[in-house]
Amino acid sequence: MKKRFIAGAICPKCKAQDTMALTKEDNVEKVTCVSCGEQMTQSEPQVEQAVREQEQVIGVFKP
Repeated sequence: MKKRFIAGAICPKCKAQDTMALTKEDNVEKVTCVSCGEQMTQSEPQVEQAVREQEQVIGVFKP
C-alpha cells in the first residue's frame, strides 16, 4: 500500500508535524500518524449518505 505524507500536517494527538500519512483502502481514506499511531478515516460521500443515524452499519454492499 502506498503512503503519501501530508506536508505541514500536525497530529491532533501527539502534536508532531509532518508525520501524517494518507492511504486509501476499499475507497476509504485513512490518515495515520507514523509517530504515535493515531488514525482518522473518511469514506467517500456516497458511502456516508448510505449510513443512517440510528443504525449500526458494518458495511455497504453494492453489487
